[in-house]
Amino acid sequence: MSKHVAVLMGGWNSEREVSLVSGRDCADALEAEGYRVTRIDVGRDIGRVLSDMDDKPDVVFNALHGRYGEDGCIQGLLEILGLPYTHSGPMASALAMNKDAAKHLFSGVGIRCPEGRMAHRDQIGQPAPVERPFVVKPNSEGSSVGVRIVLKNDNDDRLLEDDFKYGDDVLVETYIAGRELSIAVMGGKPLAVTEIHTPEGFYDYSNKYTEGGSYHEIPAPIDDGVYKEAMGMALKAHEVLGCRGVSRADFRYDDTQGEPGLLYMLEINTQPGMTPMSLVPEQAAHVGYPFGKLVAWMVEEARCEA
Repeated sequence: MSKHVAVLMGGWNSEREVSLVSGRDCADALEAEGYRVTRIDVGRDIGRVLSDMDDKPDVVFNALHGRYGEDGCIQGLLEILGLPYTHSGPMASALAMNKDAAKHLFSGVGIRCPEGRMAHRDQIGQPAPVERPFVVKPNSEGSSVGVRIVLKNDNDDRLLEDDFKYGDDVLVETYIAGRELSIAVMGGKPLAVTEIHTPEGFYDYSNKYTEGGSYHEIPAPIDDGVYKEAMGMALKAHEVLGCRGVSRADFRYDDTQGEPGLLYMLEINTQPGMTPMSLVPEQAAHVGYPFGKLVAWMVEEARCEA
């Protein structure tokens, strides 16, 4: 019999709708590849749901995004249940989701990151701890949820109540001018560098998931040396966090003074978007892994860490 794969999607956080799309497309592709698939819209009873299944899954495909699905929580549960699962384990997932913790690890191995400071909810109304221009972002959210940019000519540099909608702590970083780059790592190998173009604004939640909000250029038309440096930095970040399977590293490339410019690591995503048009599947297809082959590879690489 073919392997039985439970595809986890949905959840109850700010990235639910994106996860449902990723999960649907991955489930469809796995069925086309010959796997038996059970789709599960995840609720807080997911432990009981998985335990009570009469036809136990051989593998769990984790298509969840954001809190509880990306931060080590679901990974820890799957370890307890002894169900092999895709993507990174509990520790790497938790570290990657905590932007400040991940930045400390990146800096420790020589990966350049924007200067940043943490701020707490009790600092609402006070000037931000970093000079303009700066970026305010939740410390533990994905998909650019809750991100705000304050430019040099903006009048108000105070922290706002809305900055803390997703938690008591935010990361305030120096804004890096330049270009948006992304690199997928698959099986310990960086795939390619994509440049992301956004006609209006920045690569926020709307531009990521709205048709026409952005377009991707692969391979990115950047200096050859910088291209290789970005690939190496993505792999090093993947390794220092202890990631496995597939991850995606996001960068800003400041070439405002000409090339070669400076690369800055923003974050690493252990549960990247998984629709056929998402960044990781695009890069996988670029190196010879069409979407069905990519998700099948992820299933065959799935495991527990314990």
